[in-house]
Amino acid sequence: MAVAFVKEESAETAAETQLPDREISKHPNLVTQAGLKALEQALEAAREAVQATLSIEDVNERRRQAAAPARDLRYFAARVGSARVMPKPETCDVIAFGCTVTFARDDGRTQTFRLVGEDEADPSAGSISFASPMGRFLMGKSVGDGGTLNGQEIEITAIA
Repeated sequence: MAVAFVKEESAETAAETQLPDREISKHPNLVTQAGLKALEQALEAAREAVQATLSIEDVNERRRQAAAPARDLRYFAARVGSARVMPKPETCDVIAFGCTVTFARDDGRTQTFRLVGEDEADPSAGSISFASPMGRFLMGKSVGDGGTLNGQEIEITAIA
């Protein structure tokens, strides 16, 4: 009878510790070579984290500890599997994936960003996703082009 209660409790705990999957973007999974490497490293780290939980004897604690790494493992496995490495553009006459863009805002700020994949985007480090509103706004534009984004005028001043 005690075993029945343990199994029931374990089933409830399992349901409680099964985290929902991380959302997978509807956009193509374009990545730079460095972005693919980062995804592969994140996948391996998630595998190692899941593996580390296997030594936990208490099944409920093991499930709790494995929940987040298992979710990350599913996410990064899907992202690595769907990744499409994009070559560096031969020319950046027109803004494309992998180009570095400098633009001036009407408030006097000048900003520079490289357009990269969604998982590798880090605005504080100077990269934005090609699928972000800013990325979509910039794609296909040339030096001197501009427009309004979020109520601000923007003009492209350089592309590299």
